Amino acid sequence: MSNVYTIRGQQFIGGQRRASGEAELVSLRADNGQPTGHRFFSASIAETAAAADAAAQAFTAYSQLSAERRADFLEAIAGQLDALDEEFFNYAMQETALPLARLSGERARTSGQMRLFATLLRRGDVHGVRIDCALPQRTPLPRPDLRQYRTALGPVAVFGASNFPLAFSTAGGDTAAALAAGCPVVFKAHSGHMITADLTAQAIERAREQQQIPAGVFNMIYGDRIGAELVQHPAIQAVGFTGSLRGGRALFDLAMRRPQPIPVFAEMSSINPLIIMPQALAQRGQQIACELVASFTLGCGQFCTKPGLIIGQRSEAFSQFIGELTELVNAAAPQPMLNTGTLAHYRSGLAALDQHDGILHLAGSREEHPFLAAPQLYQADIGLLLSGNPLLQEEVFGPVAILAAVENHQQLTAALESLQGQLTATLLTDPEDLADAEPLAQLLTRKAGRVLFNGYPTGVEVCDAMVHGGPYPATSDARGSSVGTLAIERFLRPVCLQNYPAALLPPALQDSNPLGLLRLVNGIYTRDPIHSPANN
Repeated sequence: MSNVYTIRGQQFIGGQRRASGEAELVSLRADNGQPTGHRFFSASIAETAAAADAAAQAFTAYSQLSAERRADFLEAIAGQLDALDEEFFNYAMQETALPLARLSGERARTSGQMRLFATLLRRGDVHGVRIDCALPQRTPLPRPDLRQYRTALGPVAVFGASNFPLAFSTAGGDTAAALAAGCPVVFKAHSGHMITADLTAQAIERAREQQQIPAGVFNMIYGDRIGAELVQHPAIQAVGFTGSLRGGRALFDLAMRRPQPIPVFAEMSSINPLIIMPQALAQRGQQIACELVASFTLGCGQFCTKPGLIIGQRSEAFSQFIGELTELVNAAAPQPMLNTGTLAHYRSGLAALDQHDGILHLAGSREEHPFLAAPQLYQADIGLLLSGNPLLQEEVFGPVAILAAVENHQQLTAALESLQGQLTATLLTDPEDLADAEPLAQLLTRKAGRVLFNGYPTGVEVCDAMVHGGPYPATSDARGSSVGTLAIERFLRPVCLQNYPAALLPPALQDSNPLGLLRLVNGIYTRDPIHSPANN
């Protein structure tokens, strides 16, 4: 094995590898639960604090680097990620049971995210410049010179997700957005793929050294019991999290109880309702059944955007549709899940559905396969949703969907009104459905961060327009996104400089506009320089 793939199992703190105690964290294969042969050290409280302190020490220098320098750094990380070879993927496949094609695609998405944020930095709109020049002759009071821009929030704690070992993990979207914003990162590796995290962290560190970025800009720690200490450390100024509602809410509550509360951007839970309108069902019910099963079983249902609640109007066509779904689910093969903990949670969620009188099991093997999850299909009384029963609002992470039939359009509207916040909501329509679908779509924009027509929510495009967020409990803050360039705004804050000496203004705010930014100057967007000098 080359030095690049040396796996020490130690923390990454301030450009150094550190460990204390015993290597008690065991890396396990996802397909059979057996050890991979590598152990990791759980970070101590002192090491967790040291990682946060290292990030704080790097903050001033890193946040003041030009956007161009940070863009170069992100592109260097992307290059190092793309250079990870077959041996890296072998480790990742062992830890996650994900196939090579999926991991290769996810790696491309991960490096692509880095390059997208580099493009954003070079484009310049991230500065958010607004300038109102001084009006010394204004009466009854003169206006001072006011210049606003956005600056980095501070060190960010990022928690790795279990279901995306690359795209939502060590070098994933939260890390990319924070680094792009000028915020050093303390990353807490997920215990389900520690080798993958270690090798990815090494790639980030190689890029950091190559670009001569200050040590401490990226740090990574292992362990399941140090998350609270990390969130409560006074150096940490924001948190990025992808995981369960219980885990995200716990971190949010801890952050709010700090002497200085900090924002927590947690993606937590979503059932992603999918509504099939009558004409769409009549015209292409069989096609929808095939596409829908493919969507909610994709990746063994381990996508946060998996459509989990399927709603249609009671009819002969809907009954036939249920029959087609039943056949497809019964024919679907079991798949390995990411780890034994995820499989245990899936089975616990199914058990809760099985125990409720208002929910009927329709399809899916009930034989328990070690380390495999069989797709399942249920039908629920719509009254459970209308009455506010929490069971239909709770995400079951895995390859399962629940059907519910409404009697008419009015009952459908009432059912959608009862939904909690979602990451996505989908309408499958035919042109003849659009008159009825329009008010439903408007309703769903209040419930979800992304509303789809005639598509399936699994698959999140990484681009400028994407929103991967939504009202609680989908996320802890509906004003942002964890995917796409909008994600950077979570880790920036506005600052206004009043009557600032021209010689001290940052480039983005200087009269000459040396960065060529599109700026809001005296109420007009322009790239032109300001001809009246700043207040001195």
